[in-house]
Amino acid sequence: MIVQQLIQKSQTKIRKNGLSSAIHQLLLKTVNVFMLFKILRGVTLQKVDETFLDYPSHLKPMFLSEQMMRHYARDPVNEMPESFIEESLAKGDQCFGIFDGAVLASYGWYSRQPTHIDPPELFLHFSPSFVYMYKGFTHHDYRGQRLHAIGMNLALKHYLEKGYQGLVSYVESSNFDSLKSIYRLGYLNVGSIYLIRLFGRYQSFTSKGCEPFDLALKRLV
Repeated sequence: MIVQQLIQKSQTKIRKNGLSSAIHQLLLKTVNVFMLFKILRGVTLQKVDETFLDYPSHLKPMFLSEQMMRHYARDPVNEMPESFIEESLAKGDQCFGIFDGAVLASYGWYSRQPTHIDPPELFLHFSPSFVYMYKGFTHHDYRGQRLHAIGMNLALKHYLEKGYQGLVSYVESSNFDSLKSIYRLGYLNVGSIYLIRLFGRYQSFTSKGCEPFDLALKRLV
């Protein structure tokens, strides 16, 4: 029965993402039995999609003030624990949200400083010409309304007007659903970051495409 379930699960993954993606995921899982190994796909968004700048009149997009962040962090539905808020505010990060009345329907976080990833000992560094987009969230009652895309393009428009060249982000290579989603949003793949932890020590390597964006993993000194 267990073997049959595993076969069915594998067949579902192959139908959904293709054979090469299923093999890629299997190889990563196998390697990670012995050591930590991740491949992060670096992506960038530098052009606003005008189709996402229109939104229903009852919605209100804006950058959240510190007081608003702390207020909405009290509700666990919003997935913003107090520890996360404290760290993000200390770095000067900004949260761009879309409100439906008093409901925080969607948000995304934007940083101009190195930001820790998983594992938390490491930080993603990037060029000061770009803004790092992370932690996108849409309230379950508002999913399917393209709010994430609307908020991100409005935030991108703001940062472009401030003189930045665009947004950067990353997605783990095995997260095929997220990769498909960001490519639909217009993000372009710029290269990969390879992360290894062996005998308790981290090593990371970047492909040439990451160099113009200064994308790299480093420990915070």
